[in-house]
Parts: sequence; C-alpha cells; structure tokens
Amino acid sequence: MTAATHRAAVLCGLGGALPATAVPNSALAAELDTTDEWIRTRTGIRQRFVIAPGEATSDLAVAAGRRALESARRTAHGDRETRGGGPGKDAAPDVDLVVLATSTPDHPCPATAPAVARRLGLTGVAAFDIGAVCTGFVYALATAASMITAGAARRALVIGADTFSTILDPADRTTRAIFGDGAGAVVLRAGDQAEPGALLGFDLGSDGAGEELITVPAGGSRQRSTATPPPERDRYFTMQGRAVFNEAVLSMSKSAETLLARIGWRGADLDRVVAHQANVRILRAVADQLGLPEDRLVINLVRVGNTVAGSIPLALADAAADGTLRPGDKVLLTGFGGGLTWGSAALRWPSPYVEPVA
Repeated sequence: MTAATHRAAVLCGLGGALPATAVPNSALAAELDTTDEWIRTRTGIRQRFVIAPGEATSDLAVAAGRRALESARRTAHGDRETRGGGPGKDAAPDVDLVVLATSTPDHPCPATAPAVARRLGLTGVAAFDIGAVCTGFVYALATAASMITAGAARRALVIGADTFSTILDPADRTTRAIFGDGAGAVVLRAGDQAEPGALLGFDLGSDGAGEELITVPAGGSRQRSTATPPPERDRYFTMQGRAVFNEAVLSMSKSAETLLARIGWRGADLDRVVAHQANVRILRAVADQLGLPEDRLVINLVRVGNTVAGSIPLALADAAADGTLRPGDKVLLTGFGGGLTWGSAALRWPSPYVEPVA
C-alpha cells in the first residue's frame, strides 16, 4: 500500500446457504386462507425455504461461512470460475474476526457467532452477533470493515443468517408468505480503496420511535420482568405492513442518496442495486426514487422470499453466480429493518470465485 492509497476492507469471498426444504406458494394455499396469485401479486414471491426440525440458524451460518471461506481461498489462487467442488481444508485460515448478523440466534444467551467460528475451525478469533433485523448484514459489514481499516483485524468473515420460520405465527398468512430461512456470507480482507471489491463508504441510521412496527412483543426482559405469561400471539413476529412499506422505501432511498453524494456517485452511475429482498413492489419503488430502470435491480426473492439478515448476501451470491454482477460494476447495497434501522454500502464489484446457491 502506497502513501497515495488508503486502507480499506476488500470483498474477496462470497457464499450462501439455503435449507433443503422449499415451500412453494401452493403449499401455503393448501394450508392457509391464501392463493398463489394473492402472494405473487403482493410480494413477487413464488417460494421460500424452511429449516427442518432440529436445525438452527447456526447450521445455515456455518454452511454459508464455509462457502465464503472457500470462495476466498479459490479467488486468492486465481480460480474464479463457477463450478462444483467441495470446500478445501485450508480455506482462509488467517480470518481473525467473525461477525454474525441475526435476529434468530440459536439461544438468547450466549451469542451464536462464537459457536459458528468454532465449527469453522476459527478458534480463538473475535466473534460476536449484531442484531439489526433486515439491516443486520449492512451493519455487520460496516462494523467488520471499520475494524479492518482501524487495524484491529486483517481478515473478517461477515455472515447474515436468519430462520424466521421459527418465530412466525403458523396461522398468519401474511408473514408466512413473505419470510424464508437462509444465510449469506462474505470474506473481507485488508487492502486499499483502489482495488476492485473495496468498500467505499457506508450510511447507517435508526429511529427507535418506530420500534413497534416490526417486533416480537414477548420474550425479552421487558415482558419477562412482569412475571406474567404473555398472550400466545405475543410470542410471534408481527409487522405493520403498510407503514413498513412506506418507511422502507423512504429510508432506503434517502440512505442510498446520502451515501452516493458522500462518495461522489450519482444514481445514474449505478450498474446494480442490491436492496433488501422484502417485497418486489418496495424494490421497484426504491429504483424509481433513485431514477433507475428496474433492470438495474438484483431480485432473487422470487425463489427465496425475505431471508432477513441473509437477504443481501444471498442476493449477491445468486447474482454473482449467474453473471448478473460483472467485474467493475458500481454496486449499491441498501437495507431497511426493525428498530427501525437502515443502511447502505457501495463498492466496485470484484471477480470472486462463487458457487451457485442450491
């Protein structure tokens, strides 16, 4: 690194993971008061994946993390083709930080990241969780990148993973239609801002006044301190859809515009926008706010639904594997979630090895 460049976190590995069980809209229609058409026209989603009994968020996080580490190893060796092959044993052994974004940890205590790190053979490294719901991956990415640029880490594994099927009301057709389980991960290494894959900037924000728009009312210290059993419905995830729609479009658009101005890009400069995969109408509205045609959007919610913190990295993995993301593309990431929280990041796309997310 020369005096003319600046230390940066560089994306050098990418992977995703989905459970084995796909749930098409027709399966929900057979169980709930809904139809395939109702779900597709309101969300754009045709199917989602759910974990099997006994599986947990950490299982998906480990699978995605292992693939991202293998991607980083093969990228470093110049193997950038998309093809099959199992993970190598020497995948990125110098990772010294694991950050896991999740709202569905394996346990309320302790954090899930240390167990994920151990299962990946990364013993002794710093590992912690971040909870920002659907914005979690962007928050985790910014945290890991900051630690790298500050010199506190050399290489980081950043994972977004959630299993919202475990906190949904089985009788709620709306939330069950929207959410699926999944995980995505990236590897960041220390580099400089001139490199492809360098993270060029972030914009993060929150507004706690909207905390009740996206929430699980029971299970935390506020409810538990009352020593009163909560109503059954309070154990499940709830969302005020119309208000969330409006807030999501406004917050992601403003965050994206703020970041673009900060790094000297215009909306028209963007080759791809990878937004949180919540709802196809939200994605289209964000593109419209940025003055972009719909074909600049990366959309994979059709087959995976809303995977919460796994959403953005899974979309990246799909788009990289099918060639939608090309080396040199100017890429914007943007998300919105409970809290309320929002955030954006920008980079020029590198050329990592990546395998399709089955």
